[in-house]
Order: sequence, then structure tokens, then C-alpha cells
Amino acid sequence: MIDITDNLIPLPPTAVALGFFDGLHLGHIQVVMETFHKEGLHSAMFTFHSDTALPKREKIENLLSNDMKLSLLDMAGVEYIYSPDFDTVRNYTGEDFVTKILIKIMNARLVVYGFDFRLGAGADCDAAGFKKICEKYGIDVIIIPPFSEDGCIIHSTVIKNLIKNGDVEKANKLLGYEFSIYEEVISGNRLGRTLGYPTINQMYPENMVTPLFGAYKSITFIGDRVYPSITNIGVKPTVNYKNKPLAETHILGFDGDLYGQKVKVSLLSFIRPERKFDGVEALKEQLHRDKLSAQK
Repeated sequence: MIDITDNLIPLPPTAVALGFFDGLHLGHIQVVMETFHKEGLHSAMFTFHSDTALPKREKIENLLSNDMKLSLLDMAGVEYIYSPDFDTVRNYTGEDFVTKILIKIMNARLVVYGFDFRLGAGADCDAAGFKKICEKYGIDVIIIPPFSEDGCIIHSTVIKNLIKNGDVEKANKLLGYEFSIYEEVISGNRLGRTLGYPTINQMYPENMVTPLFGAYKSITFIGDRVYPSITNIGVKPTVNYKNKPLAETHILGFDGDLYGQKVKVSLLSFIRPERKFDGVEALKEQLHRDKLSAQK
């Protein structure tokens, strides 16, 4: 995939997927797939960097990091991507967007977006209105209707609420992949190692939706191997850690040094909520029960 954001180059005729795509869930994928296999057109995407698409006063709660988003798009087969800072286009009218971006930069002949797509200053240009502008300039339009799974319309807000309530299992089904963190391993207080349950510690990213605090069954990717694991997300009520959310992962069958490396940990299902233990022995007993649960 070629990112033209900082290096504009002439593009061949393109079919462009439009949207923020903050989760690349199954509904978003329907939009992306419509840009493939269009005769004479190359698949492209207009989106925003995951950390710039909201006014600074609003809390950002992404479903995946920008790096993971780009990686998924590349694996899907998108050929070109243009991802400017939100502030550079936030005051564009629908007509500005078509003439200055779709035509001038992306050489768009077809655009695809969801039924709830909006843009322009104050988001005053809806899906139907934008279609009229595109057609005025000879650009074909495909609007993707709501996409459902098990009777539930897939929407980022629905998925975020599931994650906040600890139901990552259902959230993963709507995403089409496992909700994951991909952060650097940092030094901890090494209590887990003294208890016989060494963990890797990762600061939970501030710009991602935060799951319900507690323990989760997970899988951890190290090199070309995948390990079963247990991940606790919380503020370490038993042993305080700067009052910031932390992801602590005990990796079953792995013993090694990962400090300074970025490691991907994917959450599979909720085990139990976070709680404060009476002491380290009570914590050790609970960790043993968590391990048995995850091993099943």
C-alpha cells in the first residue's frame, strides 16, 4: 500500500473508500471491499489518522491504533491511501472535498461510503447530498446500507460499549478480528515474577477505548509464534502503579526478556472484574485460578 499523504504523486483512476474507519469492523470492510475488482480502477482510501479525527476537546476512543489500522488495510489489498490531518479539511464544503481531494489528488472515478457518512463544516453534507455533488462532477457513487450480524447493526459505538462492559467476545465477532493492544513492554515492579507468574507490562494507550478493568483470556504474538496468555487491565489496586491503566500479561509457555519491544496482545474473553486483594497470597491464589481458566 502506498501512502501519498506526505508525498503526493499522480494516481491512476481510482475507486475510493471514504470514512474515518476507526475500527475497520465488518461494516467498514463492506465499504472497502466495494473498491476492489472495479474494471480499470485501483483501490484507494481516504481516511484520517486515528488520533486527529476529532476536535481536541473530545476524548478519542479508537478501536485500534493507527499502525494496526494501516496494517489491516495493507493486508486487505488497498493500493493507495491519503490520510491528512483532520484540521486541514474540517471546514471544507462537500464541493471543496470533491474538487480539491477526490479529483485533484485522488483521481477518483468511483467513491464508496456508508449510509451514515457526513462531511463538511458542521457535518452538514449527508450521504445523499454528497452523492449529488459527486455525480455533478462525473464520479459514480456506491452507498453501503447498514450491515447487521446476528440482528445487530454493526456500528463503532455499539462495539465500544461492548468492550467497556467487558464483552470483548461479542465485540470481536462484530469487529471481524480480536481487539488488541500493540505497545512497548516496560519495566514493572516484578511482583508477578516473585509470585511465579511473570508478566509483561504495557501502558494502556490513552487514545483507545478502555475495556472493563479485570482479567481476560488473551493471546500474545511474539515473533512468528502465538502464545495463550492472561491479561489484566486496570490500575493495579493491590499494588499501585501511578494511577494509570496498565496491561499486565502472563504468557503461558514463554520465558524471555521483551523489554523495549512492541508486542501485540489480543483479548479473547472476560474472566473476572478487577478487585483489591487482602494480600499477595490471596492474589497468588487468584492468579492460579485465572491460569486454570485460561488453560481450558
